[in-house]
Amino acid sequence: MRARLVDVAARAGVSEATVSRVLNDRPGVSEATRQSVLRAVDLLGYQLPERLRPKTFGTVGLIVPELSNPVFPRYVSALERALLREHLVPVLCSSVAGGLHEDDYVRMLVQQHVAGIVFVCGIHSVAGEDPARYLALRESGTPFVLVEGHLPGAPVTTMSTDDTLAVHLAVDHLGGLGHRTFGLVAGPLRYTAVQRRVGAFHAALARQGEGFRGSVEHDLFTLEGGYHGAERLLDRGVTALICASDVLAIGAMQAVRGRGLRVPEDVSVVGSDDSPTMEFIAPPLTTIAHPVAEIADATVQALLGEIAGRPVPRAEALFSPTLVVRASTAPAPVGAVPVRTEAV
Repeated sequence: MRARLVDVAARAGVSEATVSRVLNDRPGVSEATRQSVLRAVDLLGYQLPERLRPKTFGTVGLIVPELSNPVFPRYVSALERALLREHLVPVLCSSVAGGLHEDDYVRMLVQQHVAGIVFVCGIHSVAGEDPARYLALRESGTPFVLVEGHLPGAPVTTMSTDDTLAVHLAVDHLGGLGHRTFGLVAGPLRYTAVQRRVGAFHAALARQGEGFRGSVEHDLFTLEGGYHGAERLLDRGVTALICASDVLAIGAMQAVRGRGLRVPEDVSVVGSDDSPTMEFIAPPLTTIAHPVAEIADATVQALLGEIAGRPVPRAEALFSPTLVVRASTAPAPVGAVPVRTEAV
């Protein structure tokens, strides 16, 4: 039998009115209740009756990197919800290695006369990248918004997490636990966000005062990258590891265990992104939560402004992350060996 609204309500333990509010993305429902309803919808396979499905007014291309990093599916999901609220249909384009290039997707989307395009951590996130492709897209009349990445000096609308604040939150937290020897496991230096994090890392340590030392390692945004970057930092005696992504942090924790050390008793680890499963790993990961839903909503509203021809700020808007403290951080061990600093 086909699932009904009353079945979803019973499964989630809420009223039919609450289920209706969740399915229509209306306010007045807690996040816990919303997730409970969505789980019931998935379990029962409930589908909105056709007469209740919103009419669509066009398609929007979502160009994202590979989806193995959990933060990118989070952005896709949040952007899809925000677009559907505005009766826009998302078309997902994933720029996997060896697949279609971002420019190829853009050409196809423009040929399909999409209402607009959202770029998540695309070519624009590479430092020093020529903004010509985006300026040409604007000249063609196709509205677009960039997410997570910035092209300095280019008059384009961009929504980003405040990477500088993210690093300061991590350093302040670990410094408050008594750590004095820090390591930053960062991604490739070619990315603007990585450059910002490295600069913020050194500034945050300097702000802490005398006796704080730090070192940086660059590697790929993979489990292996986190493992090898952390290994090199552990050789320098660090007791606190700050990782530029949760994926890197998981790899870093494996490196710590590979040395016969414990997280967090011997080495504290902080991630970044607050991916959905991070509270369920052992130990649950302390991480910097990106304001994904807030960025997605602002992105879609800016895109709607572009589509309607309304004035939209052609600059980068920074959104504040938050520190989520879990069990992967603890007071610094007694008698830790000082780290030797290295140029980045």
